[in-house]
Amino acid sequence: MAAALRSARRFPLPPLQPAAGPGRLGSPGAAMQQPAALPARPGGAQAGSGGWLGALRFDNLALRSLPVDASEEGGPRAVPGACFSRVRPSPLQNPRLVAMSLPALALLGLEAPAAEREAAEAEAALYFSGNRLLAGSEPAAHCYCGHQFGSFAGQLGDGAAMYLGEVLGPAGERWEIQLKGAGLTPFSRQADGRKVLRSSIREFLCSEAMFHLGIPTTRAGTCVTSDSKVIRDIFYDGNPKSERCTVVLRIASTFIRFGSFEIFKPTDEYTGRKGPSVNRNDIRIQMLDYVISTFYPEIQEAYSDNSIQRNAAFFKEITKRTARLVAEWQCVGFCHGVLNTDNMSIVGLTIDYGPFGFMDRYDPEHICNGSDNTGRYAYNKQPEICKWNLGKLAEALVPELPLEISELILEEEYDAEFEKHYLQKMRKKLGLIQLELEEDSKLVSELLETMHLTGADFTNIFYLLSSFSVNSDPSELEDFLEKLTSQCASVEELKVAFKPQMDPRQLSMMLMLAQSNPQLFALIGTKDNINKELERIEQFSKLQQLTAADLLSRNKRHWKEWLEKYRVRLQKELESVSDADAWNTERVKVMNSNNPKYILRNYIAQNAIEAAENGDFSEVRNVLKLLENPFQEAEGFREVQEDAEEEGATATAAACAQETRSRLPYCSKPPLWASELCVT
Repeated sequence: MAAALRSARRFPLPPLQPAAGPGRLGSPGAAMQQPAALPARPGGAQAGSGGWLGALRFDNLALRSLPVDASEEGGPRAVPGACFSRVRPSPLQNPRLVAMSLPALALLGLEAPAAEREAAEAEAALYFSGNRLLAGSEPAAHCYCGHQFGSFAGQLGDGAAMYLGEVLGPAGERWEIQLKGAGLTPFSRQADGRKVLRSSIREFLCSEAMFHLGIPTTRAGTCVTSDSKVIRDIFYDGNPKSERCTVVLRIASTFIRFGSFEIFKPTDEYTGRKGPSVNRNDIRIQMLDYVISTFYPEIQEAYSDNSIQRNAAFFKEITKRTARLVAEWQCVGFCHGVLNTDNMSIVGLTIDYGPFGFMDRYDPEHICNGSDNTGRYAYNKQPEICKWNLGKLAEALVPELPLEISELILEEEYDAEFEKHYLQKMRKKLGLIQLELEEDSKLVSELLETMHLTGADFTNIFYLLSSFSVNSDPSELEDFLEKLTSQCASVEELKVAFKPQMDPRQLSMMLMLAQSNPQLFALIGTKDNINKELERIEQFSKLQQLTAADLLSRNKRHWKEWLEKYRVRLQKELESVSDADAWNTERVKVMNSNNPKYILRNYIAQNAIEAAENGDFSEVRNVLKLLENPFQEAEGFREVQEDAEEEGATATAAACAQETRSRLPYCSKPPLWASELCVT
């Protein structure tokens, strides 16, 4: 969720001193004192002493391998000839822990002491807010560029995130840790380097949710809020509010992204912008050497004597990883929301959680980002957009990888890898574990079309299918149809979904303008948007005449038709095995480990956010625990508060939420008020 109001006022803050060890908790006041400047560049790994965070062993390879900006000039500026700039976190008032992910922290070799929980949480809040530095950490901000919504934006960089260093895990594996929201960097542009509670909770929870769904992702170790405030205009509508500054500890093998290689881009012919390190091919070579040797060591070893072949093998691998990643997204209904080249991981992880969303009612054109007016990053466009982004990465690797080689790799590998992985995953979701038939792709397409026609809940329909019996009698089939149709949209929900978004006079003006002045029309609208609005009007008109009974009858007919096709396909599976019971047991097991019961729905996140904004962090922690076991019935987590509290609720959602105080299962399709939530 992007913050809106960009404060023009900046207050220089004192630099921070690395603590002798993380055991020194001290008082918030002491942490705000002005200590000596950071040392220039400590070499090698350093371990803190004392406290439970003393186990962290730093070895900051990236800063030793890539050029670091020599300038110590503060404030936003261009950073030429460097991949990193040294920075200092800005202290927060009274930092306190919202939640921590023990599985994520275990990657770093950390285990919170159960007997001293309060002290451990205070220590985590102090260090993972940036108020005190861990011994061995070397805060820095990464320089990168990016194509944003299709246009080259020039220098971007870590405007709110800070690299702390690389921690060696228990088995010697290397993890980069970051603080997101820790203050100004040279890349903050017109912003303030801060993140707020709502966006931080969403990133924290979704990072962990994606991992436990089995999807490659960056991780989140802690979420720390404070009494420091910033002003944000959430919906860019002139109604700003004061929000708490909050910091997320992010963990990944690396946060280098496609846009990291775009810092060398010459002046763009469309935007007139360029990267800060044009003509620095020496740095591009350094970056390729570092990325491939560190994160693709098998490729480095296989092609150590031929850089072109090595770089081609690397590009082929990131192409295939990206294809598999987006296939995984599509199979759980995940929409990223901002698939710019600067939000694409160079190692194939889901990275940078902003206006993301898990799809509730299946809609192939679902847009999760309220700022995506053209639908560039809609659910069904994610595969082609990720391919487009890979094309921009290919351009950024020239001359170290000639474009004719990378373009051929992209055309030969991406679509084939995506389709292969997508169908493999969908077969598992449907329990097709014995045979791989050509007709399976059509069965999946027809299932999705049935979901679309009936307004079905994407997650819950897949979860229900494991209980479908091949040999069900008519009464059992009718019971199953009742379950399926209960997960379809009601007339009221459809009316909200298809409610016209334009004033009739505005639409009439746009239609006239499209005919009389196409050039002016192109500046303020698109034909696709107008056609979608006309479709909404038509659907909304039809819904006025539709009764609940008619809708139920229609939905049952659609599902009965598809279930018959599904039954026939399962029968073929059954005929190929000797033990029907063993096959069915395995089928259900595979389906239940690939179809989650719980996802991070927007309304669940919103309830947790509003409780946290009122000082209650328990719901964030409850939801985190739930998401750690997304495929299993969670004892003690059967209900979630359906409504949002009046204070802090957003726009129409607040009014809808006040209507009821009932509770819903966490796995329920969302309440009506959730459709009014807008994430930007």
